[in-house]
Amino acid sequence: MSCGTARPDRAVEPVIVLIEDDAGTRSLVRTCLLTQGYRLFEASTGADGLTEAANSRPDVVVVERDLPDMDGIDVVRRLREWTSVPVVVLSARDHEGDKVTALDAGADDYVTRPFGIDEFLARIRVALRHSADAGPEEALFTLGYLRVDLAHRRVFLADREVHLTPIEYRLLATLVHHAGNVLTHRQLLSEVWGPSYTEEVHYLRVYMAHLRRKIEADATGPRYLLTESGVGYRLASQ
Repeated sequence: MSCGTARPDRAVEPVIVLIEDDAGTRSLVRTCLLTQGYRLFEASTGADGLTEAANSRPDVVVVERDLPDMDGIDVVRRLREWTSVPVVVLSARDHEGDKVTALDAGADDYVTRPFGIDEFLARIRVALRHSADAGPEEALFTLGYLRVDLAHRRVFLADREVHLTPIEYRLLATLVHHAGNVLTHRQLLSEVWGPSYTEEVHYLRVYMAHLRRKIEADATGPRYLLTESGVGYRLASQ
């Protein structure tokens, strides 16, 4: 199967992370992407792929739908917690519901096997155009003593790791994504708990209090998690 014409004169080699456990598919994709002049980083598990994506800062991530350690859709959701890098899902499943699930989770494209290499490469080029429009992102947020590693879901105060519950982490990560901007109660409730919880302001107050006790030196006079009275909350940006 031909992989097209090589393009060795590319000034900057786009970086692609391939998360695929099938050796045959990985070999085929590897050959074609390298022939086209792309830089490629590979992983055979979702966990290793997420680490590779955090370390290599790719322009596109290609992920298999069925991985040995986690669902490829969960990989997409984890990526979307900290990056908008284009994600192309590979899968043998061609049901409409599977495609909708992947796209709703944050995937940009869904390619079913068997696929033609020319079509696959065309989809990669489209994803690269979207990546160029999005611009670079940082997986690490730092503010004073607070450090949030979005790629690995870890939070530190100076050198001490802070252990958060899943909801506490989602609340903090949402504020980090909008650092410096006010998020209304409804916005936070929708993003952290879901659209059906937008009136449950008491949930937000309780978890914000928990979060402040864990990361603020003085929970009654917060440095990071600021209240906008009657509106919502914001994370300080400086």
